[in-house]
Amino acid sequence: MKKLFLIPLLLISITSFAEEPSKDDWQNTSISDSTIDKIQASRFVYKKCVVDEMKKSAYQKQESRHATEEIVKQCESVLSKMRDVYITEKVPEVIADRHLKQIRLQTTRLVLQDMMYNEAARSIQ
Repeated sequence: MKKLFLIPLLLISITSFAEEPSKDDWQNTSISDSTIDKIQASRFVYKKCVVDEMKKSAYQKQESRHATEEIVKQCESVLSKMRDVYITEKVPEVIADRHLKQIRLQTTRLVLQDMMYNEAARSIQ
């Protein structure tokens, strides 16, 4: 009989000691629609920069990995402007940096894939 009372008591005591969320934690519901629009607009500018760089003929003659690296480097300043949008909208730096890293990696993968495809197409012709 004591075991039946002891188990719920232990469960209640464990949950009562659960860590309370701190005030510094970012809540994903606190970002406004205007902030999302600004971030999406700056992301569009970054992708446009990457596409414009890919169209340049100088990169078509290079090996795909080197061309990808150069393209991403050329548009890094646009990505830093995107970080400024995050900071002015008071998104925590950790979240902003994580999202920018994700965007950079995704873009690099897509550029490399496209450059490798173009390099293979040129070698066939």
